[in-house]
Amino acid sequence: MRVVHTALWVSDIDATTDFYEDVLGLDYHREFTLDGVLNYYVGAPDGAELQFKHDPDSDDRVDPSGVDHLALRVEDTDATFERVVAEADPVVVREPTTVDAAERRVAFVEDPDGYHVEFVQKV
Repeated sequence: MRVVHTALWVSDIDATTDFYEDVLGLDYHREFTLDGVLNYYVGAPDGAELQFKHDPDSDDRVDPSGVDHLALRVEDTDATFERVVAEADPVVVREPTTVDAAERRVAFVEDPDGYHVEFVQKV
């Protein structure tokens, strides 16, 4: 058994795909519309995907309170954090820090809907 994808409702599909594809570098995989809802998938090659669900007829703002965070493995947390902040100017949740107990260097930013995105580097 393996994780296939995580689905997130998003309020602005263009802002979301710009952030995850253009800024974070995840690859577009596929999309389809079902019952008026766009289902849009991104991810890393051979890895779990993120599924963005967008209802173009809804003006409701997405509430990300049910999701703690999404974690992305990166080669260099500091460099990734600096690049993302320079390119997207996201809300910074936590600047790069080393979590000794986990042997990881991490940083957190918010995506366009307020979901927390963690950059994780093994140290």
